[in-house]
Amino acid sequence: MSPLNEATIATVGSGVMAEAMIAGLLRGDLVRPEQVVASHPRPERRASLEQEYAIRTVAGNVEAVTDADVILLAIKPQMLARVGREIGPQLRRGQLVLSVLAGATTSALTGILGHDQVVRSMPNTPARLGKGVTVWYATPETTAEQRSQAAALLGALGYQLEVDDEKMVAMATAVSGTGPTYVFLVMEALIDAAVHLGFPRHVAHDLVIETLEGSTLFAKRSGMHPAELRNMVTSPGGTSAAALHALESGRLRTVMSEAVWAAFRRTLELGEQLEADVERRAKGEH
Repeated sequence: MSPLNEATIATVGSGVMAEAMIAGLLRGDLVRPEQVVASHPRPERRASLEQEYAIRTVAGNVEAVTDADVILLAIKPQMLARVGREIGPQLRRGQLVLSVLAGATTSALTGILGHDQVVRSMPNTPARLGKGVTVWYATPETTAEQRSQAAALLGALGYQLEVDDEKMVAMATAVSGTGPTYVFLVMEALIDAAVHLGFPRHVAHDLVIETLEGSTLFAKRSGMHPAELRNMVTSPGGTSAAALHALESGRLRTVMSEAVWAAFRRTLELGEQLEADVERRAKGEH
């Protein structure tokens, strides 16, 4: 039986990620449509969600969270202070707030919401297909049942991993959370290179997409280290060796590492900004 079997799920901020989660929950029969309520200010968005998933929708955030057991917080980080002031006073003991906000620390979340049963998570965009990766951290105040609910909910998006050090969520934001961006850029660069060689763009697109998908699947199923897989296809004096020499000369590894560190630093900056908002509120500043 699913830990969410009798739970009411509310989504606050019913955009792309919230919809992915709703779709995953219903696809996996973890909840029934009548257990889900989504808030959104635009009538056309509410109508679309109702038609697609047969769930209940409401215009107001407070109405959505009042009777919910699990509240998915999927708003933009810059909206946290305003939405937090709105729903915070309505939250009660026993409700789980699950955040998918980039950079929002549990310190910022609990400070703004005035509620300490919180999960901080970082999914990525393939979650829309049920193929995502989500790393998450639960505050000590959450119960075992609430953590089971979080695992089931995030598992609907793909692979989920609970960590006991919140810093790992920030680290994951720079690796798996931002990871599709790196992959898409490499994908684009390979397609452009293939077009430069002379392939029609649609052929180049298919060649690259299928190559990346097949290579990823091969790496996953083989269980081998990427260096071993690379050595398997790199013959002395061959085409792969020539290509690798060019990539290494261009500092590919260094640039990739720098990109990940840049994303990590930005994640920490976002968290610090939100925590500063909490401190200003505590001092009565505006």
